[in-house]
This record gives sequence, structure tokens and C-alpha cells, in this order.
Amino acid sequence: MERSSRKQAQLRAELERLRATIDTHNHAYHVLDSPTVPDVEYDRLMRRLQEIEREHPELVTPDSPTQRVGATKLDAFKEVRHARPMLSLDNVFNDADLEAFDKRTRDRLIAADVRVEKVTYWAEPKLDGAAISLRYEKGDLVFAATRGDGATGEDVTHNVRTIRSVPLRLRGAKLPPVFEVRGEVFMPRAGFLEFNKRAVEKGERTFVNPRNAAAGSLRQLDPRLAAERPLDAFFYALGEVTDGVLRTLREQREIVTLLQELGLRTCPEAQLVEGVEGCLKYYRRVGKKRAALPYDIDGVVYKVNDLAWQRELGFVSRAPRFQIAHKFPAQEEMTLVRDVEFQVGRTGALTPVARLEPVFVGGVTVSNATLHNMDEVQRKDVRVGDTVIVRRAGDVIPEIVAVVVERRPPDARVVTLPARCPVCGSDVEREEGEAVARCVGGLFCPAQRKEAIRHFASRLALNIEGLGTKLIDQLVDQEIVKTVADIYGLTADQLAEPERLGEKSAHKLVAAIEKSKATTYARFLYALGIANVGEATALALANEFRTLDEILVADEERLQQVPDVGPIVATAIYTFFQQPHNREVIQALLTAGVRWPAAAPIARNELPLLGKTFVITGTLETMTRDEAKARLQALGAKVASSVSKKTTALIVGADAGSKLQTALSLGVPTWSEEQLRSSLGGGDV
Repeated sequence: MERSSRKQAQLRAELERLRATIDTHNHAYHVLDSPTVPDVEYDRLMRRLQEIEREHPELVTPDSPTQRVGATKLDAFKEVRHARPMLSLDNVFNDADLEAFDKRTRDRLIAADVRVEKVTYWAEPKLDGAAISLRYEKGDLVFAATRGDGATGEDVTHNVRTIRSVPLRLRGAKLPPVFEVRGEVFMPRAGFLEFNKRAVEKGERTFVNPRNAAAGSLRQLDPRLAAERPLDAFFYALGEVTDGVLRTLREQREIVTLLQELGLRTCPEAQLVEGVEGCLKYYRRVGKKRAALPYDIDGVVYKVNDLAWQRELGFVSRAPRFQIAHKFPAQEEMTLVRDVEFQVGRTGALTPVARLEPVFVGGVTVSNATLHNMDEVQRKDVRVGDTVIVRRAGDVIPEIVAVVVERRPPDARVVTLPARCPVCGSDVEREEGEAVARCVGGLFCPAQRKEAIRHFASRLALNIEGLGTKLIDQLVDQEIVKTVADIYGLTADQLAEPERLGEKSAHKLVAAIEKSKATTYARFLYALGIANVGEATALALANEFRTLDEILVADEERLQQVPDVGPIVATAIYTFFQQPHNREVIQALLTAGVRWPAAAPIARNELPLLGKTFVITGTLETMTRDEAKARLQALGAKVASSVSKKTTALIVGADAGSKLQTALSLGVPTWSEEQLRSSLGGGDV
């Protein structure tokens, strides 16, 4: 007896705790528009509460969350009493649960003397937005209300009227006196991303997800704010309808057709399916294309298509028996941040990555999540030791959506950007106004090897013909080439090994490597891969400084005296050459025989085309476009890839493309090849 009383007391305590927790989450989600836990956590709590109440019906109370649909209204909004309750749906999470639902449905219909072997369902995606009810009288929209607690909602007519896809008047000549329609307001993904981007730029609050954004937008007191937000809506069910309209309808499909005829948007992915097999096939098909849909969904909904059968099946306290939601694996979960490490990408970019307590989300176990960059870390205020909401959608890399600040421990550690590259120990630089921080050890850093070698060997750099991406990957992965200097130690025997090159190709590549040693000063500077140093800047540096040694000792102030080298570029150049590892690789290149002709620097007054910008289009007869580009740059000009109002002239060859039309429309002068040769003075680079 005593044990039974103790167990009953424990159950009551757990019930009270569950109800209080769920009520707190309901308030945060529905009233404050600021959810503190992902759906999967809420569903877990609700399922546990339902389980206890099902086993102990004597403990069910009228104020239990299981007896309600949503949450209370905001005091700032007018109260609206729904003519017909707006109910929630029960959920299934696996094939077995769906099969059990289908069996219950057939059993109940058979018990009601309905002969059925297989049920036809109307299947549609379960939109992840905010439920809405619109009331039209004689075709005109008179009010829109949120679900609220299912019986009473909030009047949000002033905001719904701003949604362009919602008709202010229904189409058609003969309209019923009252026509109430139910649907979902949502924010498309593209609009959500753009809205949050603008909010970040303005320093304003961002939304956690599109559903949160839709709910928050509906509950703006100022409709002008709602009008600025890219809301949309789909409709799928009826509320109160007069004039005998419902008596003329036989199927759920006919309801959707009627909505379309009246000018109301419906989901294009909806369709009829046969039996539980059809439901599962639909579920998997929609699941595969989920990530490609322009809006968020978190499952699919199946409704018995026959309306007479729907009436026969009826309702339970908070949900209809004739429909069910089949949820996808959770895309959001809660877990702990165990550490934050920094990965170095192929271009030197440092990306903070959260190491997580493993958690099952989106159908897989996730133990890492990207934090993108330090701006994102600081904006979300992610700290080591935090409880966070992790999201994984489709094949997208898992990311941290938000921090559950209420669960932050006192010893949570703030994340800071490392001063040194975690891979090679070189300096880490973050340019002013830039979100990305980078390792500046580009010639040495193992994380950047492949990209550094590809750039070094490219046509406009050292032009090593035959050293392609696949071969570079092999040489780096097998640690034969660790820096660009190691290229000059490669032998034909190494290159001719199985799965690399044939003997003839290997000898050709060795010859190309040897040939590349004779280059130009500007090409060499460009080949080093210094951040923000393209061909034009490399040429300007070569024209300004007599030798490489002069650049190695130049400070940022001196570098800024070079045309078009501003503070950011000067810092990148100076920092690159100050790295001991980079200097070691440069010296190894020189020792290997990489060389260029010594030349006196060109004074700025000897650069007749300095400050001018040219674009080349079509085929030239007496030189290639690359040759023309090099000769223009040697005289101080810039050569751009597209025409703008700032273009000095467009050089036009045979079979000119669309750039000519652009130049004519902008009033940009056009030069013939003869005019180009005249400006070049016939000189060579």
C-alpha cells in the first residue's frame, strides 16, 4: 500500500513537472515568439505526458497541455472565437506507427458498417509555419485569426491583409454568406535568409527559423512592419461555411479544388494516395525533395479523402481521428558544445567548428557543427559548455541555430580567434571589415598546399603545363610535394609510377617544370598567391621595386606608395613576407633555379597608360589577347573582364561579343586593333 502511494506521488510530481515545462515552452513559442527548445524536445515531453495520462486517466486535469491545442492570446490583440475549433494533429514517427493508424482507421470504419479494404488518403506536406483562419463574408475578407488555444485566437487581420498571396476578395459569382478557410502562413527560405541578412546589417534582432519568423510577423502591432516581411500562405481546410456548400462536397480533394477556384493558394505537392503503401511512398518522395523545396516542412499529413468517412471517424479531445501527421526525423536537436576548434581551408580561411556531444538529428548522428566565422560566433554568443540547438537539413552541413542561454553553466568559456594558425603556426590575420580570418603562411601551410601549388603552376603564374589537379592531389596526399619548391625536385621516375603518368608524359612534365624556371619578376610575385595580389598588382610591385629584396624589407607605408596598393593590400603583402616559413620557401625556389631578368624599375612618368582601364573582346589578328593584356599592363594600364562606365576603351577584335553592345550603350569608346598597336608603340613587354 505504501509503495503504491509512493508511486502515485511520484507520478503526480512528474506530471506537474511535465505540465509546467510544456506550459513554459508553449509561452515562449506562442506568446513570446522565441522558442527555447527544438520541436523534437517538445514532442518528447508531450509524448511522455500523453503516455502517463493514457495509463492513468484519473490523473488527467482540464488544464493539462494534452487538453489544449496551443497557447493563450496576446493581450494586445482582439480576441476571436472560432466558429469551429482549430485542432492540432496527432503525430507518428515511423512506419509501424503509421500502419497502426491506418489499421485503427479501417477497424473503426468497419465497426460503423463501412465496407473498406484500402483507405484513400489526401497527402500533403506539413508546412512549418503558423496556422491561420480566414473568414470571408459575401466574398470579402472580414478577419483573420491565429489558432490560439484552438477555441479562441487572436485577430491578426491587419497583418494578413499585407500578404500578397491572400485574396482580399474571393473569386467567383456565387459566394456563400460565410466562408471560413484554414491554412498556414509561412516565410519562404529565400525571404527568411534575406530578412535575417538585413537585420544583421542593421543590428536588429534575427529570427531562429522561418516558422518563428512567420509567427512573429503575424503578431506585429504595426502592419507596415508585417508588410516588409516576405510572408506567403497555403490553404487546405474549411471552417464554418454556410449556404449548403459542404453538402455538395464528397472528398477532401474537392475541398482543395474549391479553394483553388476561389483564388486561394494550395500546396502544389499535395496528391491522392492509396493505402498505407501509398502513404509511405509519398512520405519518402517528399522527404527526398525536402531540402529543395522553397519552404520548410517537418513532415507530411494524411487525411481520409472521403468526407463522409471523416464525419464517421470524428474527433478526440484535441485532434481529428481521420488525419495524422507523419513527422520527418528531427532537423533540430539540443546538445552540448564540448569544444570549439578552428579548421584551416585550402585558401587559408579559418572556420570555427563546434565539437558536440553526439546527438541524433536529421537521420544521422552529429558530433560537429560549423560556426562559419567569428562574426557568427559572436552574434550567436556560442560558448564552450553551452547547450545549443543544432539543425541539419538534408545534406546541408549541421549548424548551431541558437544557444539555450537559460542552461548556460557559470564556467562557460568564450571563444576567441587564435593568433597563430593551428596547422602551421603562421600568423592569423583578419582584415578590417572582413568576417573571415586567414592563415598567412600560404606557401608552407599544409592545409593550403594543394591550392598554393595549383595557383603556382597555373597559366598566368609559372605556367607548368601538365601539372594538373589530379596529379597535384596525388603528390600532396603521398607527401612527395609539401611546398611549391618541391616541384623542382620531381623526377621522371617519380612521375611515371603507376596511376600517375606514362613515361612520355612524365618526361614532358619534367621539361615543362625546367622551362618554368625562366619567368618574369611580375609572374613570380603573382605565383606566390599573396592575398589580394592579382596580376595587375604584381606588375605594379615589379615596376616599383628593383629587386625582390626591396619588397622583402618594405614596410606597409612604403608599399602603399605603389599605385592601387591601399592599406588592406599593403598589410597582406607585408604580413606574407614577414612569415619565416614563406621566406624559406621563396629561398628554396631561388636555390632551385627560378629566375627572371634583372630590369631597372619603371618610373611612373614612363607609364603612359597608368590609371587607364581597358577591356578586350573578339579575336585579334596580330597578337593573342593574353599578349595584348600583358603589353597594356606593362605600360601601366589595367585590363578588366567586363565593361563599365569607368572603362577607358573597349578593344574590339573580330567576332566581338556582347561586350560591344554594352560599351555602345554606356558610351564607352571603342578601339580597333590598329589603335591598340599605336598606343602600344609597337614595343614588346
